[in-house]
Amino acid sequence: MSKPVIDHDAVIAETVNWVEKAVIGLNLCPFAKAVHVKKQIRYVVCEAATPEELLEKLIEELEYLAETSPEKVDTTMIIHPNVLADFEDYNEFLDVADAALEDLELDGILQVASFHPDYQFADTHKNDIENYTNRAPYPTLHLLREESVERAVEAFPEAGDIFEKNIETLRALGHDGWDKLMQVK
Repeated sequence: MSKPVIDHDAVIAETVNWVEKAVIGLNLCPFAKAVHVKKQIRYVVCEAATPEELLEKLIEELEYLAETSPEKVDTTMIIHPNVLADFEDYNEFLDVADAALEDLELDGILQVASFHPDYQFADTHKNDIENYTNRAPYPTLHLLREESVERAVEAFPEAGDIFEKNIETLRALGHDGWDKLMQVK
């Protein structure tokens, strides 16, 4: 069985569109704009077809980010369209990602944030609008530097309120507003 061919440019374009319109445009992450404008986000399209192949790529990218200057690459988004399309499988893989951080002795230095087209927080229904705060066009592992997160939180006095504000924003926007926002023009 051959892997589906991935158009890397199209996958990155869709992801950047989501970052610009939703993450930055709706201010879901007040820290994203600076690294986006400075072109410090590394977008990596992963061809993995199995969780094992994804783990190999994750390890490679964790090591790359740890060794690279934050001025060059502050954060990495590993976009993996061919593996972990099922949210439950994806969610279970996050434990594997955390174990990889520990094995590489990078826990406390880097962290993995999660985005998925079917993202669902615990105790929510599948179509609850608050789930859309973490809904990306493709399954995505977002590698962040702890130091950058800490600096951003210090600079943003209401960092603890971000999640609640995001829910308010998305409830005001609603599903129709989200769909309209995410249309590619």
